[in-house]
Amino acid sequence: MLKLPEQFKLKYEKLLGDQAEAFFQSFEQPVNHAFRINPLKQHLPNEESLSDPVPHCQWGYYGKVNGKSVDHQSGAVYSQEPSAMYVGEVAAPKPGMKVLDLCAAPGGKSTHLASFLDNTGLLVSNEINYKRAKILVENLERFGAQNTVILNEDPQTLRKHFPAYFDQILVDAPCSGEGMFHKDPDATQYWNSDYPSECAVRQQAILSDAVQMLKPGGELVYSTCTFAPEEDEQIIAWLLTKYPFEMVPINKDAGMVDAKPEWADGNPEIAKAVRLFPHLFRGEGHFIAKLRLKEAVNNPKPIKKFERGNLNREQKQLWADFMADNIDQLPINDLICFGDQLYTLQANIPELKGLKVMRPGLLFGTFKKKRFEPSYALALAVQPASMKKTVVIDHAQWAKYVHGDTFKLVDDAQLTKGWYQLICDDQAIGFGKNVNGTIKNFFPKGLRFAAK
Repeated sequence: MLKLPEQFKLKYEKLLGDQAEAFFQSFEQPVNHAFRINPLKQHLPNEESLSDPVPHCQWGYYGKVNGKSVDHQSGAVYSQEPSAMYVGEVAAPKPGMKVLDLCAAPGGKSTHLASFLDNTGLLVSNEINYKRAKILVENLERFGAQNTVILNEDPQTLRKHFPAYFDQILVDAPCSGEGMFHKDPDATQYWNSDYPSECAVRQQAILSDAVQMLKPGGELVYSTCTFAPEEDEQIIAWLLTKYPFEMVPINKDAGMVDAKPEWADGNPEIAKAVRLFPHLFRGEGHFIAKLRLKEAVNNPKPIKKFERGNLNREQKQLWADFMADNIDQLPINDLICFGDQLYTLQANIPELKGLKVMRPGLLFGTFKKKRFEPSYALALAVQPASMKKTVVIDHAQWAKYVHGDTFKLVDDAQLTKGWYQLICDDQAIGFGKNVNGTIKNFFPKGLRFAAK
């Protein structure tokens, strides 16, 4: 039985009144698991049941994902808490937009934004913590997103590089995590009555930087997984007072309720935000607000464009040869090398010099001695229909592949030597190299696992 902090209980007895007991009881119920299917992939997942859709998310379904399945490894599904799914649905960026996910790890919100953008526009996903930023890279690459820049920066540094640049910014803010108590009982150990106010100070600092990066007319989506008014309604009241924002109404599906103006300064506009309480809704809880910036908050300097086209003649030829042999269709903007790694850059991306860059674009692969080795990210980003050479493998061969082993093809009579996109359960799962009927393994060492 989950033991909630006594001060937490006293606080919400006062705030929720006769709903408090049902709220506390919700922490004793089974955890709600859910996942989203990936619209960037060519086929639906095979292993998950799609019989219990999440009503507020077009790609969402209730159910638990096996993290060691073809569906998960290929990026056909992404496990995400059902309340958190509504953040992406509220944001719903339009194709072609320039979008920033400022506090992005582990990647649930970013992959959801990528679903809406459909490999158009630009998605900048940022995470200040390096270890978490590495996880963000893994999740976005597995999802097959082609239009991303992944950074490991603090908001103060970012605002200098992207002044008044983005059409939409998502701040899923670091918070006191009260909505995590159910899934992670250890989170109760970090909580104290002053913690929400301390988090609110940090949230204001993050938002102050975020506003500087938003275009006039741009949208700010603010969300937390906490119930604390200090981090929710009171932050929105502060934003409306300090900056030229207007609230954008959020649709409330069954079980969702208006935010509480009386828990802040009484501004009735705050009610346009939404609260997801676990005793009213099939999820762990969330707060979401959407605001539009009415006018510029500064006079930005012109943004420096990225310097491009640094491939030498040999690199250009190796990449051209790989494309000619392997890929029919691949949208390419500009190419750039970082060291020996080849990336594609989105159009009109600003200069990234001075930033801690995890990925400046989609990693195509690595130049090695007189050869080009395609990346795992490229294998998962390109639709099988766009590839010239694919080979279908079974589950036993897939298990060998993700474990890092080579395997024999049963019928290799028609296969020439070289690179093949490997397909299992209709999903691209990586690249392998056919050498005399044996597939040499190029599954990344740091991702290998024993399939169940």
